[in-house]
Amino acid sequence: MSFFTLEGIDGSGKSTVSSIIQKELKKRNANFIAVREPGSTGIGEKIRELLLDPDAFISPIEEVYLYATSRAVFVRRIVLPALNSGKVVISERYVDSSFAYQGYGKGVPLRSIYEINKQAISGVSPNLTVLLDIDPSTALKRLEGKKKDRLELEGLDFYERVRDGYLKLAELFRYRYMVVDGTKEPGEIASIVLDKLERFIQ
Repeated sequence: MSFFTLEGIDGSGKSTVSSIIQKELKKRNANFIAVREPGSTGIGEKIRELLLDPDAFISPIEEVYLYATSRAVFVRRIVLPALNSGKVVISERYVDSSFAYQGYGKGVPLRSIYEINKQAISGVSPNLTVLLDIDPSTALKRLEGKKKDRLELEGLDFYERVRDGYLKLAELFRYRYMVVDGTKEPGEIASIVLDKLERFIQ
């Protein structure tokens, strides 16, 4: 199984780095799919739209259940079939985002998040998680000038907690985490990640 996830706060560069990695993997004729979470399914995209709607009021525990619902569909309809067919799966975000955002960021007990997601993920955990670590003030500057979604409107204090949560997760799951400086050039980050991915894409 080759399941690889990209994590980090908003503005850390996940989408840009993922795009570069995808182009390089296509050059190598690698057998892979690139997905995002929440999303990548009809149900997931509708849930994503609701979760990011600036006008929607959704409590933290409700967020956990919505993300888990999207994740359950995502795992069963996309991730598992792809892995079972021998493909490498590259995902922007996965269950660690719930621990970082709703847990460390919004105070939902981590145990509750674990229990809610336990069945949703069907035992599917990443082989490798790359955390693009960046100072929240720098990340928020990158978001200036764009229309912000509901989570991006949370502010600096929130993102400080989320970043701290990610770093705690990286320490807890050292066996699968790789922390990369998110302020590096996207091409440089992609090269670092691709070097690490070599053993998964042979």
